[in-house]
Amino acid sequence: MRAASILAALIALLAWPVNAQEAPDKATPLFSDDTVLEVIIDGPVREVVGRAEKSTEIHPATLTSAGESHAIEIAARGVSRRRKDRCSFPPLRIGFPEKPGKDSLFHGQKRIKLVTHCNDNSRFEQIVLREYATYRLYNAITPESFRVRLARVTYRDGGKDIATRMGFFIEDGDDAAKRVGMKEVDTGNVRVSALNREDGARYALFQYMIGNTDWAMDAGPDPSVCCHNSRLFGNAKDAVAELTPVPYDFDNAGLVDAPYAVPSEILRIPNVKYRVYRGYCAFNGALPEELARFRDARPAIEAELTRIPGLDERSVQTMRRYLDGFFGDIADSDKVAKKLVGACL
Repeated sequence: MRAASILAALIALLAWPVNAQEAPDKATPLFSDDTVLEVIIDGPVREVVGRAEKSTEIHPATLTSAGESHAIEIAARGVSRRRKDRCSFPPLRIGFPEKPGKDSLFHGQKRIKLVTHCNDNSRFEQIVLREYATYRLYNAITPESFRVRLARVTYRDGGKDIATRMGFFIEDGDDAAKRVGMKEVDTGNVRVSALNREDGARYALFQYMIGNTDWAMDAGPDPSVCCHNSRLFGNAKDAVAELTPVPYDFDNAGLVDAPYAVPSEILRIPNVKYRVYRGYCAFNGALPEELARFRDARPAIEAELTRIPGLDERSVQTMRRYLDGFFGDIADSDKVAKKLVGACL
């Protein structure tokens, strides 16, 4: 946080969701609580799933949860997880054609992402929970992050249940920006100099911590749309400086360790659990303060893993051991100099 006191920073780390930059009433109702939702999605689920690789066509359906029922629209979304050789069940986008009322849990939602189980077995359900946990870890470090809401979702088609699996909703970018007193910036590729260096250093350290390389904070596959698995927040919708990169989509991270995750051939690393620092040299001046932030946040980060409903002990211990490697790196000045400062872009 740019002008936060040490006390405010500690509050942000240890008392989510209350912190120095956001007020609890700024979050939409869906993301103001972290209890597990029971959700039923009833509609042409088989058609959406069967055509996901080639089609993101929208279909009418119904969502029932928390004593409410809403007419919704569902569509397959994403890129890699729509491929049948990776997932038999794609992630979904949920749309609300009619705005839910002020008393609704879904008030303020227009279109929202739902991360699904990919394949219908307990192993992949743990992958969902590991990715959910990864979002929560970044919540523990900074409010400038996407909130998530865990749900046990029953998918129903033609009156017959297809599957009941854990999934999670991801906060909309505009809502996340509003929560922290900022605006989501819709822009094409940007210069590194347009990014706030503290926020950029924090982002890059987090991606190094979780072993993720599938991102870019200043560019996207389409130069007119920034950025790859990231959003930019600023003081105004047309801001061109001091932009805050906010990451999402962590299924290719070593911490999640999805069976289908593979590193980019460009990086020449053996697997996704091998860490590569991809922060910019322009952010090196901000690294000491951000490294201290991560060291101080370690108890909160490790405690968060034990709070994830359904995350089994094996997953907790595997993730904790993986994080131990990161904290070992940042505790050693020689490793910081070689793996971080000396490896910057």
